[in-house]
Amino acid sequence: MDLTHDERAVPGAAPERGGHATVDVPRLRRLLGVPELEWLVGRVRGRLVAGQPLTGAVTLATPTPIQRSALERLLARAPGGGRSLTVRLEAVDAVLRRSGVSPDGLAAAVTSLTGPVTPLAQFRAEEDAAWDRAYAPLDALVRDRPELAAWAARVRADGLARRLGRTPHSVGTLLTAVSAALRELPADPAVSLAAFAARVLGSAHALDDGAPEATLTLSGIRTLTGFADGSGAEWRRDAWASAGLLKDELSSTVLALNLRGTPALDWLADEGEPAVLTLRQLIRRPLSVSAPLVWICENPTVLAAAADALGPACPPLICLRGQPSAAALALLRHLHGNGSDLRYHGDFDWGGLRIAGALLRRVPWRPWRYSAADYRAALTASDPELPLRPLTGAQTRTPWDPDLADALAKAGIRVEEERELDLLLFDLRGRP
Repeated sequence: MDLTHDERAVPGAAPERGGHATVDVPRLRRLLGVPELEWLVGRVRGRLVAGQPLTGAVTLATPTPIQRSALERLLARAPGGGRSLTVRLEAVDAVLRRSGVSPDGLAAAVTSLTGPVTPLAQFRAEEDAAWDRAYAPLDALVRDRPELAAWAARVRADGLARRLGRTPHSVGTLLTAVSAALRELPADPAVSLAAFAARVLGSAHALDDGAPEATLTLSGIRTLTGFADGSGAEWRRDAWASAGLLKDELSSTVLALNLRGTPALDWLADEGEPAVLTLRQLIRRPLSVSAPLVWICENPTVLAAAADALGPACPPLICLRGQPSAAALALLRHLHGNGSDLRYHGDFDWGGLRIAGALLRRVPWRPWRYSAADYRAALTASDPELPLRPLTGAQTRTPWDPDLADALAKAGIRVEEERELDLLLFDLRGRP
């Protein structure tokens, strides 16, 4: 039979407590909880979520006859004609209160039918608080390592941690792990990346390529060590190594000529032949001797020409072959620590200057014919049969000689290191 707001609870019904008074749930479900009134319940819940008052009218544009009948049973009167179906929420609230179905009114009724309602403002406040808790490990890390403050601020601002973790709980777990790793870095002495991850993070694979922990830890390492931005497997290996974490001890190498300190190097220096040193060799058996002055070049052509022209008479010479590798940094840091004076030369172009700057942030060196005056001299002394090429790429700073960057920008010409070969060999023959 039709049920109206005067219907009483059936024997054995299980009332449910609303906000303060008892909600007669069985009657409420038959009266308001029917499928034909889902649209009304949904509108009311939407207002509760939005924090809006349950007053005024709500309208259903194209109601079915069944929906009209359901509303008529709820109100105990016809809801009116017309194409649409309109009901005032105050009327529904009054019916629920008078009938005893929901003494606390419409809000309590809808909550009983659909579950607790969290207002949107409260939800957002709780969500903001959850995200604040998720980033709390960064705050603790910065207190221990103030040099990471700018990096931590970027992690908060750029959304990378949110994209990697997605939820506050996952992000909090992620940042806890990353903070634990960064507290231990740089590692000295250098250790295996897998062994470090197992000890600090509990899994040897926690810092594998592609892991969220690896992505964020590498970004923090760049701040700690000044390692240049980049991409690719080789860059990641060298970035880890810049913080003392060895991902691959054999792939990272450096070219050297006439270094001494091991039987193999002594033999090669006697022959005036270049050596290829691996990161493994340099970490596990550092050189036992150090030269007072060590020259550094960017391109292998210079080192090969020095070996051909000078052989055993060439002073110690290191070749970076582009961006300083983990092996090159390990070698140069060792030499500097043992008192060697390092002198550097590279290409006169923006890429070469960036390489020089990246090296200077990690190891102190002095310019070797690598100043603004040397650049201007190279332009005037250039062989006219070998035309110079225009400068390309983004400008960079030259902290060892600020005028050098200005000179390149003004001239707009690049001068490769190979063009300076005669002058460089002249220096290596014995000019201090």
